[in-house]
Order: sequence, then C-alpha cells, then structure tokens
Amino acid sequence: MTSSSMIENPQARLDTLPWPFHTERLTIRRSTVDDLEPMWSYRGLPEISKWTSWRPADQQDWKTYQGDPARMARTLVFEQEGVIAGDLMLMVQDAWAQREATGRARGTQAELGWAVDPAFGGQGLVTEAVRELVRIAFEELGLRRVLASAFADNKRSTRIMERVGMRREAYSVKESFHRDLGWLDGIEYALLADEWRSQA
Repeated sequence: MTSSSMIENPQARLDTLPWPFHTERLTIRRSTVDDLEPMWSYRGLPEISKWTSWRPADQQDWKTYQGDPARMARTLVFEQEGVIAGDLMLMVQDAWAQREATGRARGTQAELGWAVDPAFGGQGLVTEAVRELVRIAFEELGLRRVLASAFADNKRSTRIMERVGMRREAYSVKESFHRDLGWLDGIEYALLADEWRSQA
C-alpha cells in the first residue's frame, strides 16, 4: 500500500496497526470472513437488530452484506478467552471542511459502533471494548475526534458513550426512521483527542 493510496483511502490506515490489541479481559482484532458465522449467532437476534442499522433477512443475507470488503475493512471483533463476544466499527472519515481546506480535514475523525452477544452482556465488556476502541483511534491512529450516533431510545448505547467519556453533541427530534417504531429521536455523542487526554 503506497502512502498516496492511503491518503485516498483513510480506512486503509487500520492496515498499518499492530493487531491484535489487548485489554484486561479482551482481545480486539480485525474481522475476517471466518468470523461471519459466529457473529451471526447474535447478529441474527431480534433484540440486537432492533437498534442496528439493518436487520439481516437470513444468514446468507448477513454473510453477503457484512462480507462486503469495504464493510469488513471497518469491522473489528472482541474476544474473551478466544470466543467472539461482540463486534466494533471503526470507520475513519474526513471531517467537514471548506473546499480550500479539505486536505487538512482528510481522515481526521472516526465513527464508532458496537454490538454484543447477549450471552456476554452485563459484564462491562462492551464498555471495555469501546474504551479501547477510543484509545486506538486517538493513540494508534492519531485522530482528532470520534463520534457515535444512535436512536435516543437506545439507552444501553447512550450509557456506553457516557461511560467512555463522550459528551452529547446533538439531539434531533424525530429525524431517524425505525423500521418498526416509525420516526424516532436521534442522538450524537463525540469526543476530542484533547478531551480524552485530559480525562486520562
């Protein structure tokens, strides 16, 4: 991968990191096609897809959609004792900038996301994984900002955002359409690298 192609594709910066990373209880690594089947065991559950951006129609739909190379490039899994407990999204993005300053905003932030197997719930593993995800974004990738969004009714995700030190930046009234619940409020949380360092 040349430096110029990495500039064109900020997501490729993940390829340069020394995977896997370890926390007290978890291993965090890049996802592979071999992970699609074990991930389906929880991603196919209605209680998980209720708040995610899509509901797989069946296992083949999951493998086709999630197995897309661009989607796989931004997906990580976290394991406890070698078993996948959940997955993470780390999508490196450009920040908004005026046209003449776009180069300075290139690949400077990331959107985060997560899902956990209910069998591993209630142990603080998602918080531990997301906290490490934030650290990777700031320390390993050198990003300046991370953000995460959710339906406002998704209280579990909101609590995780707050536990890792993110602050609410936006609350939008009935701006997101939920397949079963109709128009719902949305929230966005974010954290700057300087804020994160000051919390350490």
